[in-house]
Parts: sequence; C-alpha cells; structure tokens
Amino acid sequence: MANIHETISEVAKLNPDLARQIQKYVKDHSYGLVFENNLPESVKLYKKIVCPGDVVNILPPRGQFDTEENSVPWVVKDIKDEIATIVHDDKTKDVPVEDVVVTVSYRDVIYPGLKEIDRVERGDPDDPYHMVINAENYHALEALTYAYAGKVDCIYIDPPYNKPNARDWKYNCNYVAIDDQYRHSKWLTFMKRRLKLAKQLLNPNDSVLIVTIDEQEYARLSLLLEQLFPDATIQMISSVINHHGTGRSNEFSRVNEYIFFVMIGQYRIKPIDETAYAVEGNPVHWQSYRRSNPANIRSSRPSQFYPIYIEKKTGIIKKIGDPITPDVDRFSVEKINGCETVFPVRDDGTEMMWSLVPEQARARLANGYIRVSKYVPQKPQQYIIQFLMSGTIDDIETGKIKVTGYAPDGSVIAKNVITKKMLPRTQWDNQLYDARDNGTNILKKIFIQNRFDFPKALYAVKDCVNLFVQDKLNALIVDFFAGSGTTLHAVNLLNAEDGGKRRCICVTNNEVSSSEEKMFTEAGLRPSDTDWEKHGIANYVTWPRTKCTIKGINVKGEPLEGNYINSDISMSDGFKANAIFCELTYESAWPIRLDNAFDAIAPILWMQAGCRGPIIRRIGKSYLTTDYYGVLFDYNQASKFCDKVKNTPSIKTVFVVTDDQRRYSNMCRRLPGIEVHRLYETYLRTFEICGEGGLD
Repeated sequence: MANIHETISEVAKLNPDLARQIQKYVKDHSYGLVFENNLPESVKLYKKIVCPGDVVNILPPRGQFDTEENSVPWVVKDIKDEIATIVHDDKTKDVPVEDVVVTVSYRDVIYPGLKEIDRVERGDPDDPYHMVINAENYHALEALTYAYAGKVDCIYIDPPYNKPNARDWKYNCNYVAIDDQYRHSKWLTFMKRRLKLAKQLLNPNDSVLIVTIDEQEYARLSLLLEQLFPDATIQMISSVINHHGTGRSNEFSRVNEYIFFVMIGQYRIKPIDETAYAVEGNPVHWQSYRRSNPANIRSSRPSQFYPIYIEKKTGIIKKIGDPITPDVDRFSVEKINGCETVFPVRDDGTEMMWSLVPEQARARLANGYIRVSKYVPQKPQQYIIQFLMSGTIDDIETGKIKVTGYAPDGSVIAKNVITKKMLPRTQWDNQLYDARDNGTNILKKIFIQNRFDFPKALYAVKDCVNLFVQDKLNALIVDFFAGSGTTLHAVNLLNAEDGGKRRCICVTNNEVSSSEEKMFTEAGLRPSDTDWEKHGIANYVTWPRTKCTIKGINVKGEPLEGNYINSDISMSDGFKANAIFCELTYESAWPIRLDNAFDAIAPILWMQAGCRGPIIRRIGKSYLTTDYYGVLFDYNQASKFCDKVKNTPSIKTVFVVTDDQRRYSNMCRRLPGIEVHRLYETYLRTFEICGEGGLD
C-alpha cells in the first residue's frame, strides 16, 4: 500500500481540489505510527555571515551559558559598521555582529554551497573522490538530493540511540533531557525528516538502507521504517557487539544491538560462506535421523515410525522395516537374531518419527547416505542414526562435495570441494563485530589517545555494506551520521580487497562533547572560535581518520601497525584512494541568480557529475570542461561547447547557465544521451521546494 502522501500526490495529478480535501482530512486525523511532530526543529549556523533578513539569536557573553533570552528569535533589519540592528515584536536593539548567530528552521529555504577545506590524493587521477562533509545533516541531505536523487546504492547510518543521560543528540540546539515527556516524539520527528530525504536518495530499483540501533528506540524505529517504506522488505538482525556485556544494576547485561535492513526494489543479498556446516576440506555434515521437533511424534506421521535393525556385533544397519500403526506396541514387533531393533525414541521415552519414509530410507542406505554413529545402550534408542540431507546429496552428485571413500558400514566418506554459500541468518555472533576489539582499538592505533566513544566495529560495517554492493564495484554509499568515519574506512577496505571504485559520502557535524562544551564555554570560547572548532568531531576525528587510514599513518605520522583481519592488506600501506573534506555553506538567492556565487556551488555540481577530476571554478571563461563534465556560462559559445562535449565521450553531465527555457531545451536536443541541467533554476527550485515543506 502506498504512503498516504504519495497517494495524495497521485490524486492531485487528476483532481487537485479532491487532493486538497484529502490533505485537509489527513491533517486532522492520525494514521500508522502516531507521535507528536515537534515543530520547529532549528539549528544555529555559527559560521554563516549575518545578512539583513536573517533570523538570529543573541549569544550570551563569553564565559556564560545560554539562557531563555538567548533563544528569542530576532530579525536583522540592517548592518552598519559591524553593528546589527535587530527586531523582535516591537523591540529594537543594536548588537555587535559577532554577538549574534543565525538560526534556521528545517522549514526555512536554504541554498547550500560547499567550501573545500582539505584533500588527500593517493588514487589514480581518474579515480572518484570520497567526500567528508562538515554540516548539519538535514541541510546536507537537501544538498545531496539535488546531486543524487535516486542514485544511491546503499545508505548506512548509526543515528543517536536516545539513551537516557547520554547527551548524544540535540533537538532545537539543546540536549534532550531524560525527563522530557516528548523525548521519544522528538527523536521520531528528528529521524522521520532525515529518513524522508534519505528515501529520495535511494535507487528505487535496487538499493538498501541500513540502520543500527539499540533497545531504546528499536520498536519505534521499526514502525517508522514500515510507515516510510511501505513497499520495501524490512528485516532486523541481532548482532553481538560486546561479548563482555554492559555493566548494569538489576538488569540483563546487554551484549547486542539491532540492525535494520530496508531492502528496496530488486535488491540482492550476497550469500556468505556457511561456516557451520560446509567449510572447504571439512567432512560433510551428517544430520540426526530422528526428528527433534516436539510436534514430530509417532502419531503425527505413522508412516515414519518403523524399526531399523542394527547388527550388534558390527553396528551396521542390516534392514529397514515397515511402518507399524499407532495401536501396535513397538515391543511386539518381530525381532531379528543378532540385531537390535531400534525405533525413534527420545530419552524421556516419547515415541517420535524418523525423517524419511521406509522407501526413501532404503534408497539412501543403498547409496551410503545413512549410517550408525554411536551406541548408547543406557538410552531407550540404543543407537544414534544419522543421514545426509538432500542438499548435501545434490552437492555430492554435482561434484561440489567429493566422496573420498566408504566406511566399513558402506556409508560415504566425503569432504567439501568448494565452500558452500548461504544467505546470512538473523542472529550474528562474530568476534570481528566486537566494537571494542575492532572499533575502539582501531581508533587507538590512529589517534594514540581516546578521541571518540563507542565507534562501530570496522568489519561489521564492511560486511553489512558488502552484502548488497559486492557486485557493484562503482556503488555510491552514503552515511549521514558519520561519527568517527567507520563507513568510509570500510568502503576503502572493500575496494582494496576487490579492486572496486566505490564512493562514500560521509556527513557529520562538528559538535564537541557535552563535557567539552561546558569546559570551552567556561574558558570564554564560542563554537565559531578556532580553538573550539578544531576539537569538533568533523575536524578532530572524522577527517583525520580518513586521511590517516588512506595514508597508512597515525596522527603522529608513524606507520600504522598490523594487518586488516582475514586479509593480507597492511594498515601501513594505506589505501589507493582520493578524498576531499568540505564544509557546507549557506548562500543567498540573489547572488546565485546573478551568477555571482558559482564557486560556492561548484563542488555540488562536481559531486553530481561523479566526483572525478578537477572541480570547475569560474575563471572568466565562456565555458569550461573536464574529462567528466562541463559548464556553459555564455550561451553565445553553445556550438563550441557542444562540439567539445561530443568529442569527449567520458562527459556525461553538463550545466547550462541560462534563464531562458528555450535555450535550455535546445541544449537538451543538441546533446542527446547527456544529462543537461539548467543553472540556476533547477538548483534554486530544489531547495525552495524543501523549504516550503515539500517533504513534510
């Protein structure tokens, strides 16, 4: 069933008046997962240049903390000599520009740009770049929807868990208190807005959203995902991440977390090695011939209750008898001299059933697929009998399993020639996924000291992503709760293992921890100050980890020690990869419309074109191209531009700066097979739709 808002959109195409009536009705009624949609959600933009018309908050004096007065919204009317004239209701104040901060709601129209801060280049010139973006993730997602709507293969996120007293996330610029009665609703609102944008990014034909969570919000998250992705296949995995368990008072010690897989379209899960039953070179698995399910008692299938005669001297099956009806006492069945008569009986005396009917059993016995494994005279069933299941027999007959001989009783002796593959199970207990051993300890190698609490296990993230992108060597992976940068690290490791060119885009803000925030504030610092910003997660953890792991060094410049587990890849070798670090900027509409802000949005255009080669900057030319995309600034040069594009087969994307729809349409006709984008109309309209609440 389609989402109600999607249904309304379809109705609007045929009957706009009816769609408005339905929309009004829906607003007055609740459907599905019901919670308080908290409005507005806002964020402070400490680095945005203050302009007339901006909504701002007055900052507290240095060394002091926010009070209610510092959350009052003021509107900037004028700026002169670094003094802002601001208005709220009927009050007017003159405040130094450095003492106000711009604040925006998620409903506000924003026009994002990107400012390059740093880069690392160890890949080939034509290799794509990974991106680490320092930004509030809602606005970064808006920017990504302009560049990558419907093009993302995999999204992996580890959002805030909303733990009591954790102070690990903010709503409206404040940590959510443990006693906040809207705590869960705020978290759901926070997640819903971001997941709706994420849905736009995912390829509707074949993609996956992976979300990790613990017990605080997993039930609510499950309902939210079902509501937002009604056509997807959704499964939840339980994975052990802490074999030591968490220390708790009078509660079960938690060792696991949950992973939701939202699988979209014609997705395909990669089969994994079946380590339980079929490892290459190991003997095949023999299954107990007596059924073990409590429901498989004698009376449920009388045709599968019959005697098996086993020679006492040799322990070899001599004969398989016929079924006896439920009214016949098994002890009255005719015996064979020198043989033990064996029936399927549990240790408590319950009469069960065998796995096959006699005809099937006799055929398998003749082929060596049934055997006696053990003599247990003290039990009601004196002999344990085993058999090979049909899948194993098929593998023997197709050569996947090799018969190396026969035992004295005629049963086959076989070993696996190739490793058997199977789909993963829903319970994972893999030492590689331990967050301390393969998360925290990896960061210690890089940073020497503790810079980040509770990172994900590198191999857990790698295996989750690889289940869906193993055969997609050019996959695009996004993580908009990037944290320490484990997802990008995992993608680099995947590429190193199979030669892939997968790209990863990581988004994280530059917040400091709550304890650091208190310490820095008391020291007279503000979030925009250099000594504050350098300790934020983007600058202090995510980007340094990315650089260090690509270069194969720690933060001191020393080679990283050890190899990646189950791999001959040395950590000190680093990765053959390119990456770029950017900050999201907030631009104004009129400079964009007047073509005076091209350099601010240039990295977004480069991103849309595939993150390859140089970024085209405005340098006074009438048009510019790289091997991968081009920008036409002066339509008078359209013919030369089209010739250049047609003579460069690797160019698949172009941007045309024009406010004339006819010129844009003409370029589309002249460049068939090329993605042609109109600047700046498509760019501006994308974010205006978002700001108008188009996603709510």
